[in-house]
Amino acid sequence: MKTFLAAAALAASFALAAQAQDHTPQHGHDKQGGHGHDAAGGEKMTAAEALKAGGGRIRRGEAIGSSPAAAFADVLKEPEKFAGRKVTVEGVVERVCQKQGCWVQIAPEAGSAQSVRVTFDHKFFVPKDADKMKFRAEGTFSVKYLTGDEATHLEKEGASLKRDKDGEAPEVTFLATGVELWK
Repeated sequence: MKTFLAAAALAASFALAAQAQDHTPQHGHDKQGGHGHDAAGGEKMTAAEALKAGGGRIRRGEAIGSSPAAAFADVLKEPEKFAGRKVTVEGVVERVCQKQGCWVQIAPEAGSAQSVRVTFDHKFFVPKDADKMKFRAEGTFSVKYLTGDEATHLEKEGASLKRDKDGEAPEVTFLATGVELWK
């Protein structure tokens, strides 16, 4: 059963990450779509401006510590093994939330079929044009079930989810406390 749940969570995560669209007010955006700035200029800067200001790196959130590195393949094979453990992941940004830069979809390398949607708990944002940049983040993975209403909401945004008989859908996510981006 645990293997089935992990496989279902992995499949749902891929589908959600591959088809994630803009957020709506339910996800924390106000009606005008504004969050303001984080301490480093937030989503208002372009990636080029942020790179120049940051000496070739864009840093958001907390400084990345010495958490152990986790390989995507390992996490996606057994997501519950990594759930709740603080780790560092690296990859390439495949997609950025175009509303405010409040999530990114990262893959181990450009064009990979495997990816994860990374959120920042609306504590900081990345430039909306940061796609194709290299990415490093520290945070925690979690495996959870979306309620029927949450799954329906995401499907309306274009997500393709694999639901169970109760209408719920498993999801693997990564909540980053700090990120770095570079070319």
